[in-house]
Amino acid sequence: MNDSYPPAIEAVGLVKRFGEFTAVDGVDLLVPTGSVYGVLGPNGAGKTTTIRMLATLLRPDAGQARIFGHDVVAEPTAVRSLVGVTGQYASVDEDLTATENLMIFSRLLGLNRAAARRKTAELLEEFALTEAADRALKNFSGGMRRRLDLAASLISRPPLLFLDEPTTGLDPRTRAQMWDTIRRLVADGSTVLLTTQYLDEADQLADRIAVIDRGRVVADGTADELKASVGTSSLQIALVDRADLDTTRALLAEALGVEVVVSPEAARLTAPLQDPSVTPELLIRLRDNGITVDEITVSKPSLDEVFLTITGHGADETTDTERSAA
Repeated sequence: MNDSYPPAIEAVGLVKRFGEFTAVDGVDLLVPTGSVYGVLGPNGAGKTTTIRMLATLLRPDAGQARIFGHDVVAEPTAVRSLVGVTGQYASVDEDLTATENLMIFSRLLGLNRAAARRKTAELLEEFALTEAADRALKNFSGGMRRRLDLAASLISRPPLLFLDEPTTGLDPRTRAQMWDTIRRLVADGSTVLLTTQYLDEADQLADRIAVIDRGRVVADGTADELKASVGTSSLQIALVDRADLDTTRALLAEALGVEVVVSPEAARLTAPLQDPSVTPELLIRLRDNGITVDEITVSKPSLDEVFLTITGHGADETTDTERSAA
């Protein structure tokens, strides 16, 4: 991150309505230059609508937004020269080859024929598409199409990239490749705003995360800050003998003053833990009562638990109103 430059994105009170439905309801965002900023939320939460306003594709009904200091409403041309957008659905032409697609985009962006050829070859190599350069996109896998779509958005190497759910529908290996590409772009100086409904993706990539639900930012912070906001670590204990489950549950509940969840099938107990430093004392107490522990784990809450605690529902859930609006 570089604090000597204006924020890549500064949005205050963004609102967008479609008829009587408010898709974005007062969103505030502050994205430092040179960072990955994750916008996390379920389908219909307002993530894509927010990106479209920031990229000048939709006019806000209220609020203000600046991209590197340029107002998205008053200076749309300047903003468009600074951003690249990769949407949820590929913008490339499936009847053309990878080379033809990149050549067309390069020419539309003002490169002469020789420069367009050089840029196309460079991007095909960078995204491991050289061997498939002369194949029509309708014969590409989903992951290859997404990589080509991202390559097209990088022709002009914009300082700010909007990646709207770039790994949706990809297999785990291709998702990991996309994650590596995003990390490399930021290491080379780009700023990335990444929308996702994958909690692990936000955890892996984002320097900061905004949680959006029903058109509003309901939480903002680093992944660790959001996890800490839930307030506890999680203690899991697996026992050698299932017969010890009830006794162990009673001992843990007495020592910790919390409810202990028991999974009889796995001979495992789970409890919230405010102070992980008490773990050795718990083990001593269990040993003194003749209870043998097979495995013990103390972990931070997951982003899944954070999202559920903050919003009251899972990250993959949407309301009927949100589905109809989306």
